[in-house]
Amino acid sequence: MGIPTLQGLQTALSGLLAGQEALDVVGQNIANAQTPGYTRQQAVLVTNPPITIPALSPNNGRGAILGTGVGVETIQRIHDIYVEEALRGATTAVGYASAEAQILEAVQRGLNEPSSAGLATALSNFWSAWNNLASAPTSLAAREAVIAAAKEVTTILHGLATNLQEAQANAKAALAAIVGEKGSVETIAKQVASLNGEIKLAVEAGQQPNELIDKREALLAQLAKLGTVVVRERPEGAINVSFAGAEKPIVEEATVNWPQTLGSAPGGEVGALLAFTAPGARIAQLESRLNQVAETLAKTVNANQPEKPFFSFTAGAAAATISVAATAETIQTGPAGQAGNTEYARAIAGLRGGEAETLYIAYVAGIGKETEAAQSALARAEAVQGSLAKEEQTISGVSIDEEMTNMISLQRGYEASARVLTAMDQMLETLIEHTGVVGL
Repeated sequence: MGIPTLQGLQTALSGLLAGQEALDVVGQNIANAQTPGYTRQQAVLVTNPPITIPALSPNNGRGAILGTGVGVETIQRIHDIYVEEALRGATTAVGYASAEAQILEAVQRGLNEPSSAGLATALSNFWSAWNNLASAPTSLAAREAVIAAAKEVTTILHGLATNLQEAQANAKAALAAIVGEKGSVETIAKQVASLNGEIKLAVEAGQQPNELIDKREALLAQLAKLGTVVVRERPEGAINVSFAGAEKPIVEEATVNWPQTLGSAPGGEVGALLAFTAPGARIAQLESRLNQVAETLAKTVNANQPEKPFFSFTAGAAAATISVAATAETIQTGPAGQAGNTEYARAIAGLRGGEAETLYIAYVAGIGKETEAAQSALARAEAVQGSLAKEEQTISGVSIDEEMTNMISLQRGYEASARVLTAMDQMLETLIEHTGVVGL
């Protein structure tokens, strides 16, 4: 059996077709070099199935296997699943640290310390007003100054309590927007499930849905910022997605299981928001410490106004409820019936730097340390995330220089295949024109 003449044309043509498809992939990469979330693609070239020729040699009767050219097996995404998983984990850490830092920064801004409008200054003015009253116990102006300074203290304490309540309300609203009905988690889960269906259909049809997979990966990155994400590959390109300690995957191929109760330490923004808003959690602890400051202030001052308490408050909510119960006329500078006695006024003025202020200083310092620690944690998490993102970009990103090199190489291969095709065409032309015979 001879070698079919037209097979040579087909072999050369396969080189042209494969080269063209590979060049198309290079063009796609170059066009999307700046597209966020795009993963570099590569045409995988393989040899075509050969033709077996049973008896090629007339001398010994031995056959041969004749190559039939090249083909494109698939167009693959260039990525590393381990780097992707590590990057999702780093993104979760950034989500937690970012939410934590934002809440603490809001609380710290509400303190307004150090400043002339903060509680520390108001307390200082309050002690000074009592000191002035001790020097002029019958002065109505001095008494009114004490009342005014006291009201400034209570106003600031109310503002601090309101600031914590607003921080908690904002955190709860943010949490609801993420995990509530039609929230971010549910929206992303539905999109992932929809893409799972599209990807599965494409794979079953023998296609490689790289762009759809890129879209799904971008959604997983968004989800990872909200909470811990675990991805499990399924047949035909679909995935199952577990989220933040939920009892079962929130996405099972094309099925969405949401809402669900989240387990402990969900990580991400959800984890931080839960850490601040859950009963007895961090904002509740801050409220308790601020209430202690207000209650201590009221009790220590009232202890030196035995006949009529100077402050009133509700136990357990002192910061939000503390108020001035005395008036300029009812302030006691000393024991009743002892005109001009300033024992009480001097004792209250001597509370400067005492227990209430010590507690407040510790409160402010504690929030400062927590905020600084959260900011440092965020910086570290972002550094890790940035490093992994660079590593992923090195693997999956498009390098224009590399693609240009690939393009030149493929161009040369395409030109060579074209030369082979041209040469064989000329041979056939000669054979036909001069002999009228063509081999079959």
